[in-house]
Amino acid sequence: MSSVTFIGEHLFWGNLGHSAVVISFISSILATISYFFAERNPLDKSWGNIAKYSFHLHSLAVITIIGTLFKIIYSHYFEYHYAWQHSSRDLPVHFMISCFWEGQEGSFLLWIFWQMVIGQILLRTSKSWLNPVMAVLMLSQIALTSMLLGVKILSYKMGSSPFELLRNVMVDAPIFKQADYLSKVKDGNGLNPLLQNYWMVIHPPTLFFGFATTIVPFAYAIAALWRRDYKEWLKPALPWALISVMVLGAGIIMGGFWAYESLSFGGYWAWDPVENASLVPWLILIAGVHVMILHKASGNSYIVAVVLILATFLLVLYATFLTRSGILGNSSVHSFTDLGMSGQLLVFLLFFVFLAIGMMIWRWKEMPRSAKDEEIYTREFWMFIGSLIMVISSFQITLTTSIPVFNKVFGANMAPPADVIGHYNKWQMPMAILIGVLTAVAQLLKYKKNKPEAVKKIGIFAAISLVLTVVLFFAFELRNYVYIGLLFAGVFGIVANFITLLPFLSGKIKLAGASVAHIGFGVLLLGVLVSSANKQVISLNTTGEALNPEFDNKENVENIFLERGKPNRMGDYIITYVRDSMHWVNTYYQVNYKKINAQGEVDYEFNLYPNGQINPKFGLVANPDTKHYMSHDVFTYVSSVPSQKSGAKFVNEKTHEVKPGDTIYTNNGYAILQGINSNTDASQVDVKNFQVLLGAELKVYTLDKVYDAMPMYGVQNNSATSYEALVDEAKLKFNFKGVNPENKTITITTAEKDTSGDFVIMKAIIFPWINLVWAGTIIMIIGFLLSIIKRISDLTTA
Repeated sequence: MSSVTFIGEHLFWGNLGHSAVVISFISSILATISYFFAERNPLDKSWGNIAKYSFHLHSLAVITIIGTLFKIIYSHYFEYHYAWQHSSRDLPVHFMISCFWEGQEGSFLLWIFWQMVIGQILLRTSKSWLNPVMAVLMLSQIALTSMLLGVKILSYKMGSSPFELLRNVMVDAPIFKQADYLSKVKDGNGLNPLLQNYWMVIHPPTLFFGFATTIVPFAYAIAALWRRDYKEWLKPALPWALISVMVLGAGIIMGGFWAYESLSFGGYWAWDPVENASLVPWLILIAGVHVMILHKASGNSYIVAVVLILATFLLVLYATFLTRSGILGNSSVHSFTDLGMSGQLLVFLLFFVFLAIGMMIWRWKEMPRSAKDEEIYTREFWMFIGSLIMVISSFQITLTTSIPVFNKVFGANMAPPADVIGHYNKWQMPMAILIGVLTAVAQLLKYKKNKPEAVKKIGIFAAISLVLTVVLFFAFELRNYVYIGLLFAGVFGIVANFITLLPFLSGKIKLAGASVAHIGFGVLLLGVLVSSANKQVISLNTTGEALNPEFDNKENVENIFLERGKPNRMGDYIITYVRDSMHWVNTYYQVNYKKINAQGEVDYEFNLYPNGQINPKFGLVANPDTKHYMSHDVFTYVSSVPSQKSGAKFVNEKTHEVKPGDTIYTNNGYAILQGINSNTDASQVDVKNFQVLLGAELKVYTLDKVYDAMPMYGVQNNSATSYEALVDEAKLKFNFKGVNPENKTITITTAEKDTSGDFVIMKAIIFPWINLVWAGTIIMIIGFLLSIIKRISDLTTA
C-alpha cells in the first residue's frame, strides 16, 4: 500500500507540471488576442485588463512548470524520462541545475522564463507601446510553450513534454513489463560529462536571456510598422537593443570560457556551427544598433535599421532550428538530437519570417527615405560602411554553417571545409581588420560635417598607431608579416578611441560607452591575434615512439608520456606526474611543473590538476587545468590514461620484526615505529567486538614529506585479524601481522605499489597574452553598459 501511495505522490508532480504547461499555452493565446484587440480598440479598457490578467496567469504557470521540473530532478523521480535522461543521484546540486537545461525541453523552458520576465518589465516600462509590443512578445510565447505540450493532434505530436513518464517513452523496454519496475530504476542516465563544469551553470541562462531580449527590438519594429509611427519607437527600442548586444555577447564569451576550461581542443573558439549560429545574430544586432544611432543623428538609413533589427530575431529562430532540428547531425558538440519537432520549429521560424516580410511590404511605400546620401567625410558614412561589413561577415558565416541545410533541402552533397578554422579565418580576418580600422575612423569624425582638420587628425593617429604596431610586432615576437594588418587595426582602434574618451573622464563617463566598447574590441583583436599566432605546444614527444595506437601522427608528436614519479624535461619545465585522486566521478591527475632558468636552476614551481572520467558512452572525457599568468597561460589536459583502474597491485613484500624506535626501510622511503597503541578507536572497525585491538603508530618519511600510518591487529572470537594502512602518496602499504611476546616485537609487512601501469599521456600548450581576450570582452561589456545607462537616461528625461 505504501508503495502505491509513493508512486501516486510522484505522479502528482508530473500532472501539476503538465497542467501548468497547458495553462501557460492557453493563457499566452488569450493574452495575444487581448493585446491585439486592446491596440485595435484603445477606448475599450476591458481588452487591456483581460490581457494583463492573462499574462499574469501565464507567468504563474511558467514559474509552476520550472518549480515542478526542478522538484522532479532534485528528488530523483526517475520514473520521469527527463529526470532519468539528464540526471543521476551522485550529481551535486549545482550540476542538477545544469540538468534542468541540458535537454531541449528545459532549454525551451529557460527561454520562456526569460521572455516572461521581460514581459513583466515591459508591463511597467513600455507605456504607450504596451499593447502592440506585448502582442508580438506573446506570439513568441505561444510558439515556445507549444514546444512543451507533448500532445498528439491526430497523428502529429505537438512538442515534447518534460513530464513524460519513462514507461511511456521506452514502452518496448522489457523492464516495464514487470509490476515493480520502479524498484529496478535505481539511478538516472547522468549529466553529459562535457557539461559538468561551473560555466555551464551560468552560460546557458545568460545566452538564453540574450536570445530572449532580441524579441523586444523586433516587437517595437513590428509595432512601429503596425502603427505607422516611424520615429518614436527608436527611443525605447534602442536601450533594449543594447541590452541584447551586451547580454548575448556575454553569453557567447562565457561559452568561450567554457570551451577553454572544459574542452580539450586547446582554444576558446572553433567556428563550431552552433557557436556561429549565436554569433551571427549578435553581429547583425551590432550593425543594427549602429544604423539606428546614425538614423537618429542624420535621418538616413531607416529601412536598413528596421531590416537589421527584424533580421536579428529571425536569425535567433534560425539558430534554434539549426541546433534543435537534428539537421547538423554530428557536426557540432552543442547540437541537440531531433525530438521530432523539426517541422514545428520550421513553422515557428517561417511564421515570424512571413510576419516581418509582410509588415515591411505593407508599409514599404510609407517608410522614411533618405533625403540625400551621406557625405564621405562624416561619421555616419563610415558607421554605415562598418555595419555593411558586419552584414557581409555574417552572410559568409551563415552560408558555410548552412551547408547541412542546403544538402537536406536541395539533395546536394556539399562537404564542409576540411580545415574549418583556416576557412573562416581566411574570410573573417580581412573583415575584422576593416571593422577595427573603422572603429577608429568613425569615432574621430563628427556627424554631418567635418573640417579638413578632422582628416588630418586621422592621419596623425594612424601614423602613431603604425609606429606602435611595429614596436608591438617585435615585442609580441610575431613572425608572420601578414599579421601586421590585424595588429594595426587593434592598435589604431585603441589609440583613436582612447583620445576620444579623454574628454568624458571628467564626470561624463556615461557618454563614453562607444569609445570604451571600441577600445575593448581593439584589445580583443590583439588578444586573439597573439594568443593564436604564438600558441605553442610544449609537450613534444622526442622519443620517436607512438604513444597510443589511436593517435594520429600529429597527436603522437604533440603529447608526452609521463610515468608516475619520474621527472621529464618539457621545454623550459621539468614536469612530474605525482599522483591521482578521486573527487566525485572525476580522477584528478597532479602534475608538478618546475620552471628552469638558463643556469639550470628552478625559478618557481606549481601544480596543475587536469581531470577526466572514463565514461561508458564517451570514453575518456578530459577537462583541462590552466595556470594563469599575466603574460601567458599554461594549459594542460590528459589525452590518455590506463584504461582500467582496478584494484592496485603491490609488489616487493617484506616482513619486519620491530619494536618501538626501530626503523623499517623500503625503496620508497622509511618508517619509524613510534609506539603500540592499545586504546585504538578506529572508525573502520567495530572496536566493541574485539577482545584485543592494537595499533602500530608509524611515521613514514619520503624524500620531502612525512606521513602518519597505523595498521591494526586484533583478536576477535579467538581469531586474529589484521587491518592494513595504505600511504598512497608514498606508494606503500603496511600490515600489522602479529605480536611476539617472547622478544617483545611485532611483525609488520611492507609492500610497494606497482607503478608500471601508472601513467598519463598529456598535452601542454602555452597561450601568450590570452588575458587580452578576456580583458577585451570585459571592457566591451562595460562600454555596452555605459551606453545602456545613457539611453535609459535619455528615455526617462524625455
